[in-house]
Amino acid sequence: MLNFIWGTFIIGGLVFSIITGKSDTITDSILSGGKEAISLCITMAGVISIWTGIMEIAEKSGMIKGISKKLDPILSFLFPNIPKNSVAREYIATNFTANFFGLGWASTPAGLLAMEELQKLNKKKDTASDDMCMFMIVNMSSLQLVTMNIIAYRSQYMSKNPSEIIFAGILATVVSTIAGVIFAKVMGRRNKKWKSL
Repeated sequence: MLNFIWGTFIIGGLVFSIITGKSDTITDSILSGGKEAISLCITMAGVISIWTGIMEIAEKSGMIKGISKKLDPILSFLFPNIPKNSVAREYIATNFTANFFGLGWASTPAGLLAMEELQKLNKKKDTASDDMCMFMIVNMSSLQLVTMNIIAYRSQYMSKNPSEIIFAGILATVVSTIAGVIFAKVMGRRNKKWKSL
């Protein structure tokens, strides 16, 4: 479906540029856009390498396990059905930590592993459990202290102060995370009531 949508946009843009006599603008945009894309990829590769390395060191040194223990009260509140000794808690803690530092790419592997573990704990294999739904919601709302992606993008495009977005990022993600948690808890309670009827 996305291929169809993007294909339609591209063909529509080309046809419109030919009709309006601005095909030279399209050519210039394609050439400059390709150059910008490569430049952005190089910038992001550096940021990704540094932060993914830091997350790897944190995991190997036992720091992630330590963070998981510190996050235990929060994890118990958000995921009451996950056993204390489950490896899912470590994966969730890793995912949350990576998201907290704005490292969406570093959080993805831990998120996938967490979902696999949550599926193992799930009694109804064809339906997402409350814990799986909560994890998805918190993961998507992505509470962030430092929005590394946005800072890197702003730096790439010559922002005078790339980090000025930090406060707005914290505020937006705090609000979205709180709203998501409330929604998941309310829906979880409604599901339990319906099951008991």
